[in-house]
Amino acid sequence: MTRTSGARGGPVTLSREGLPSWLDPVARAAETVAPRQLSRFLPPENGKGRQSAVLILFGDGERGPELLLMERASSLRSHAGQPSFPGGALDPEDGDPQGDGPLRAALREAEEETGLDPSGVQLFGVLPKLYIPVSGFVVTPVLGWWRIPSPVGVVDPNETARVFTVPVADLTHPDNRATTVHPSGHQGPAFLVESALVWGFTAGVIDRLLHFAGWERPWDRDKQVPLDWRS
Repeated sequence: MTRTSGARGGPVTLSREGLPSWLDPVARAAETVAPRQLSRFLPPENGKGRQSAVLILFGDGERGPELLLMERASSLRSHAGQPSFPGGALDPEDGDPQGDGPLRAALREAEEETGLDPSGVQLFGVLPKLYIPVSGFVVTPVLGWWRIPSPVGVVDPNETARVFTVPVADLTHPDNRATTVHPSGHQGPAFLVESALVWGFTAGVIDRLLHFAGWERPWDRDKQVPLDWRS
C-alpha cells in the first residue's frame, strides 16, 4: 500500500487491499502495461500538454462488474457530446503532476461532474500517461474500486449531459463492439452501449484494459459505425 497526500488535505491511498478478486487482472495490468501497449499517442517529449486525469471507476452492479461513464455537454469546447470517464485538467491545488496530483484531480473532477462521494472510492492503480492530440491533454488514467457506492447524476448541465454505468458484460459482448473511422482516416475501437457510442480516447483505454485483463471476447473488427451513430 502506498500512501500519498490527499485531496482537500486528507489522505489519498493507492491500495489493493480488499479488492474483489475479479479486479486482480486489472490491477496486474496496471503494474505491467507499457505506454505504447495502450496507445500510439504519448505525451510530447518536450513536456508540452495540459496535465489532466480521468477516473476509471469499477463498481459491482446488478449485472456484475460495471464502469462509471458520463456524457459531456454538447456546449463544451473540447470533446463536446462524447461519452467519457469523469475527469479533467489538474488545478494548482491538486499538487505535483508527477506525484499525487493526478489522484487528487481524478477524485475531485469525478465529484464535481457526477456527484459521487470520493470517500467511497478506493484507488488501486495508475496507468501510464497518454496524450490526446486534438485537445493537447496529457492524461493520467487512475483506476478505482467503488467500494461504497453513492448516488450519482448530472451536477452541472453546462459540463455534463448524462451520467451512467455500463456492465462490463455489455462492453465485452461482440454485438456491442465496432470500429469507427474518423474523418481524418484514423480508425479505432468503439462500443455501442447504453444508447451511446463510446469512441476515441475513452474507447481506446477500455479496449486495452479488456484485452490486458483477459476479458476481451472475439469481435468483428470489420464492423464499422459512423461517429454520429444513435441507437
